[in-house]
Amino acid sequence: MKIITTIGAGQMASALSFPAVENGNTVRLVGTPLDRDIINTGKSKGFHPTLKRQLPENGIEYYQIEDVERALKGADVVICGVSSFGIDWFVDNILPIIPEDIPLLSVTKGMLDMEDGTMINYPEYFESKLVSNKNLSINAIGGPCTSYELADKDHSLVTFCGKNIETLRMLKNIFEAPYYHISLSTDVKGVECAVALKNAYALGVSLAIGLAIGRDGSGIEHYNSQAGLFGQGVREMKHLLKIAGGGEDNIVLSAGDLYVTVFGGRTRKIGTLLGRGFSFEEAMEQLKGVTLESIVIATRTARGVRHMAERGIVKLEEFPLLLHVDNIINSGASAADIPWQSFETEKF
Repeated sequence: MKIITTIGAGQMASALSFPAVENGNTVRLVGTPLDRDIINTGKSKGFHPTLKRQLPENGIEYYQIEDVERALKGADVVICGVSSFGIDWFVDNILPIIPEDIPLLSVTKGMLDMEDGTMINYPEYFESKLVSNKNLSINAIGGPCTSYELADKDHSLVTFCGKNIETLRMLKNIFEAPYYHISLSTDVKGVECAVALKNAYALGVSLAIGLAIGRDGSGIEHYNSQAGLFGQGVREMKHLLKIAGGGEDNIVLSAGDLYVTVFGGRTRKIGTLLGRGFSFEEAMEQLKGVTLESIVIATRTARGVRHMAERGIVKLEEFPLLLHVDNIINSGASAADIPWQSFETEKF
């Protein structure tokens, strides 16, 4: 069987140990400098303190970052398990020491905006940082799947993407389980763009939750308004997906990931607080210490859209929900001022 070295002991990367170990593989879980407590607790108790689950009793070895080179020795696969905030750390410290013959599989979702507004995904970013003579197989996971429910073995359907279908089939063989269903795609742009965008729009949909329950939290959650924002989010994501050059079928991943994110997790919390009337600063203070990738992707995507609009590639009025979210985060706009009329269309 295979040896899987996971760099970053975050929730999703650690949850992947369940199907991997069940298939008879060995997982070497390597903590970043921020994961020391996770690794120590895992080693002593087998418990993951942020995933809040017992990890598999057998098949996992725990390493602190100082032992990363030992953890890489003899590995068959390397998983990038850092959050988007740790991408540059991974690029600077880990990417250079991964041997060429070991494929990389990234769980990190997100995109970067270039000065001209072009959005690039993390596999593309990784490739741009490789030394000129290094040829590393870079792959990624996309799709609607929360770490908690993967650990609880709820049925999850994801997509592994990369340039080589045979490598993807090998990775699927390692991780597929009766509850973890894996599609394969060589459309890296499409898959990665699709799943990155959902965080920004999940924040937007969650505004309706907060508006319904009110500042004191005593109101009743409504669904018409959430559905309206959900539909507008899908429309805007579909347009962005086309601009990025991804296949239109990937909108299924966008919509699925948007759905699961609205129903639970950190992005729902920040969107709900904003909708309840808390300022962005107040909401962030309440969620102090929580990793909020939705803030990053919303800011980057809106910035990219504005740059593309300056170049005449898109029109700002095509992205009213995205820009409303960005204005809340970066310009102090009121969450309540959702531009509903901007979502109306006429079709002939």
